[in-house]
Amino acid sequence: MQPPARRPGSATQSRYPTFTRTALAPGLLGAIILLAAVAVLNSGWFTIFQYAISILALIVCVFAWQARQWWWLIGLVPIAVIWNPVYPLTFDVLLWDVMHLAAAVIFVAAGLLIKIPVSTKK
Repeated sequence: MQPPARRPGSATQSRYPTFTRTALAPGLLGAIILLAAVAVLNSGWFTIFQYAISILALIVCVFAWQARQWWWLIGLVPIAVIWNPVYPLTFDVLLWDVMHLAAAVIFVAAGLLIKIPVSTKK
């Protein structure tokens, strides 16, 4: 079989993607962990969740840096600092709940919108 004929003047498209969404998995995982952490807010388990949230925020920061989308650092670095377990910050329970929801939104948005260009050099 022959490949389909190209129309004159049509742009050639590669069948390979031009970008990757490497921040999608850690972004979605971070949002899930943030929402689950609300249930264990005043227990010893919260420290484990803090480690996971901080580490995932820093991972997404690296992907934002690689994609040259530095504005995501404005939302992700404070998440890494606020949820750090080394120097834990204490807030009212209601404020924690609101911050968990806001941070989950930032994680999902960053995961969906951070795109790293794929190198065409081999």
